[in-house]
Amino acid sequence: MVILMKTEIDVKNDRSEKVTYNTPDFPAYVRKGILSTYPNYSAISHWHDDIEFIYVLSGQMQYNINGKNILLKSGEGVFVNTRQLHYGFSAEHEECIFICVLIHPFLLCASPFVEQNYIIPVLQNECMPYLILHKENVFENHILEFVKEIYDQSTSATFALRIQDLFFRIWDNLVSLSGHAEKKKAPHNQNLTILKEMIRFIYKHYSEKISLADISHAGKVGKTTCCAIFQKYANETPICYLTGYRLKKSIELLLTTDKTISEICFEVGFSGASYFTETFRKSYACTPTEFRSKTAKL
Repeated sequence: MVILMKTEIDVKNDRSEKVTYNTPDFPAYVRKGILSTYPNYSAISHWHDDIEFIYVLSGQMQYNINGKNILLKSGEGVFVNTRQLHYGFSAEHEECIFICVLIHPFLLCASPFVEQNYIIPVLQNECMPYLILHKENVFENHILEFVKEIYDQSTSATFALRIQDLFFRIWDNLVSLSGHAEKKKAPHNQNLTILKEMIRFIYKHYSEKISLADISHAGKVGKTTCCAIFQKYANETPICYLTGYRLKKSIELLLTTDKTISEICFEVGFSGASYFTETFRKSYACTPTEFRSKTAKL
């Protein structure tokens, strides 16, 4: 039996992504995203316990979930179930503006009865790792409308109450949609398991000097297989993934600390400040110092 009810948010011990919520004590992350602000118009492949919703406001993007690409057009969205490997991108570098909402499922667990009868059946539905949301379907359109309303209400005085209410409404529709899913066990994908082990290793050791051999060893595969798995499911090499994750962590430090560029450089695993600065510039079209200065003015 899986019990989700908790009184506080756990620190991750399995090296999945730890989501930085809008308010630390309320497990919801809500924001509007612009795809061009991501390096090479691509987010980094990741997974987490939180439920994720994307609602495309304008443009379009490709969304990769467990190695399968789907196209999300303006007015469409996607529900991504817990612990699915995913990322959004545009291979053509086309702009896309979207709403991103992540909410931890234990926000719904008001009682063991609710958890066991309505929450866990959706979370453990192996036929529903994700669901594309279209306006033409009544249930799916309701979810899209509620996701938009969550964004609209995220800065209100009673945002937590309103978001929780809207999440329950979303879940009511997901329960109905989940009931229509074909009840058969999805085949196990060993390569995804291997990839997660290698990504866990990167999350744990990114600040250290690690090599392709170290990453492949974490997945118990050879370097060639390691590269092939990363290319298939993350659309980049293991070393590029490592560099991207280091840059992501450097941005967190630039935004939340007053550490020097050199201190941040070494803390996230780069070998020198000049190499860090040049790598940062190639990905974000500005230096770390310029990035910190621009975001400080926002």
